[in-house]
Amino acid sequence: MVTKKEIKQSFVIALWFMVLTFPIMVIKVNTIKKIVVFRWEALLWTGIGTFFASLVWNYFLRRKEEKQKSDIKDDIPTVHRLLANDRVRLPFLLAVGVFFLAYPFVFPMYHTSIMISALVYVMLGLGLNIVVGLAGLLDLGYVAFYAVGAYAYALLNLHFGISFWVVLPIAAVLGFIFGTLLGYPVLRLRGDYLAIVTLGFGEIIRIVLENWNDFSNGPRGIPNIPPPGLFGIDLGQHATVIYIYFIVIALVLMTIFFVNRLENSRIGRAWIALRDDEIACQAMGIDKFKTKLTAFALGATWASLGGVVFAAKTSYINPMSFTIWESITILCVVVIGGMGSAIGVIAGALVLILLPEYLRAVAEYRMLVFGALQVVVMVFRPDGLIKSVRKTYKFEKAED
Repeated sequence: MVTKKEIKQSFVIALWFMVLTFPIMVIKVNTIKKIVVFRWEALLWTGIGTFFASLVWNYFLRRKEEKQKSDIKDDIPTVHRLLANDRVRLPFLLAVGVFFLAYPFVFPMYHTSIMISALVYVMLGLGLNIVVGLAGLLDLGYVAFYAVGAYAYALLNLHFGISFWVVLPIAAVLGFIFGTLLGYPVLRLRGDYLAIVTLGFGEIIRIVLENWNDFSNGPRGIPNIPPPGLFGIDLGQHATVIYIYFIVIALVLMTIFFVNRLENSRIGRAWIALRDDEIACQAMGIDKFKTKLTAFALGATWASLGGVVFAAKTSYINPMSFTIWESITILCVVVIGGMGSAIGVIAGALVLILLPEYLRAVAEYRMLVFGALQVVVMVFRPDGLIKSVRKTYKFEKAED
């Protein structure tokens, strides 16, 4: 039921929004004919749309407050319920598996290429989820490890002719080493200080790649990076895209398996304890520094693997592919998907990467719509699309 107060508030908001958007929505200058056109109907529709949008917004905010005040705490995400139900879990996973297996054969090559990008971001998000979601370390330079993997493949192939499959484990080791080297001096910092230092590290890597021409070919980048090989078979363009798609699917499944095992392991529980209460974690005898360093190094490993796949898919890289905005995008994947939740990170990556592409129908307004949807998610789902659910253990008395 809408209250009089909400109607009055929505009316005031609509009027104020009409005043703010007046120069954009009403005044249109035709520089060719040198005339000014006033589009009053556009202002009217803006006011009506804002009024009803405000009513809907207030309604859902009221619903959210009522739910928080109620004693019912039944907020387990639907996906977790499905996976916890033995009868539903297998058919659900089979349906998801069939969808992804059939995807490149049902949809055009363009859509398959977009899905590859989304799946690469799934890998990157799951890697950053170890650092941010589980260990609670804010890393804004994560893209640097992404660049390490991409340039490792590009340079090793350019100078030594090393193939994709050989570089893949080498890049993982390089990512682990770089993560350790960065983590060792900076992990004594916390919070905003850690974020600023990692941001600086990411920018240092990008600037080095951009200015060291003899090493990285500078801003010109490295072209003609070959795709993954298949026993020397010469694949066509479409077949190559499908082949890379299934490689990424395999890498994502491997990432999900390892991240899930790590989360439920001793080191995973130490990360969560460190995130929740650092002092209590130390009091329990956990080595804070080694625990943080392990999270940083393992997260960098998955970013480096994602970089190798990115270089193989695009066949061309340059330093501008690894700006701070890439780090922010990956962080948004983790936060909007649900920090600490592997399923949430997967959902977040698919939404954040696929949605802007499918919003191209609304042309220049697509990023505006995209940003508004992110705001809505953060207001009404502050824990993410699919929040993390901690495992609970019940001890029952044994029967005599």
